[in-house]
Amino acid sequence: MTAVPLAPGPARRAALTRRIRLLVAATIAYNLAEAAVALTAGVVASSGALIGFGLDSLVEVASATAVAWQFSAADPQRRERVTLRLIAISFYALAGYVVFDSARTLLGADQAEHSTPGLVLAALSLLVMPFLSHAQRRTGRELGSATAVADSKQTLLCTYLSAVLLAGLALNSLFGWHWADPIAALVIAAIAAKEGYAAWHGDTCCPPPTGKAAAQPGTCCSQAPAASGHGGSCGTDSAHDV
Repeated sequence: MTAVPLAPGPARRAALTRRIRLLVAATIAYNLAEAAVALTAGVVASSGALIGFGLDSLVEVASATAVAWQFSAADPQRRERVTLRLIAISFYALAGYVVFDSARTLLGADQAEHSTPGLVLAALSLLVMPFLSHAQRRTGRELGSATAVADSKQTLLCTYLSAVLLAGLALNSLFGWHWADPIAALVIAAIAAKEGYAAWHGDTCCPPPTGKAAAQPGTCCSQAPAASGHGGSCGTDSAHDV
């Protein structure tokens, strides 16, 4: 018979909460710097992709700030549902902008120039973001925090967008393929919309392990997957883990 692990005790929960606060602070700091570089380079190169990437960084800041607000409370679980809704809105905002910007690019609104800072930024983010996302997701799962898991998906989307941006800038610089970036970005927009729907309905949540520190009644993470009809996404590390 497989042993069921106990939920983290008070000391462990306090340590995990501190870790989430540190990860959120790191996410906000990096994305603010990322946004500044991307927006500046985007304006200089007339690159809609870079400008969109910079705006995505600001969306990620908004999502991380919502999580920071939640975990600044004495009882973060009380702010769980509101924070999930804020994260969902940030996903929808990202999807909406990406669709708008991709349509403009496909219709020939922008003819971006080569951007070395943009290429360097995209490559750097492609290295940094997976580690942040993985750390957020593991911590959120152990703590049973739906919002931390949802925010990790926002960070993971930034990884995908970094790859899209890098490919788009490279293909544009090497072959003049202006259409490659917006087509790939539309796929990212669809993923963002899907994750926004999941966050809004609490489908990112997982119940913490059973034991003396079980989730409080009435919170998202107090519901077993079978009760909501969704398996959840944070029970075990999946193939999407970086």
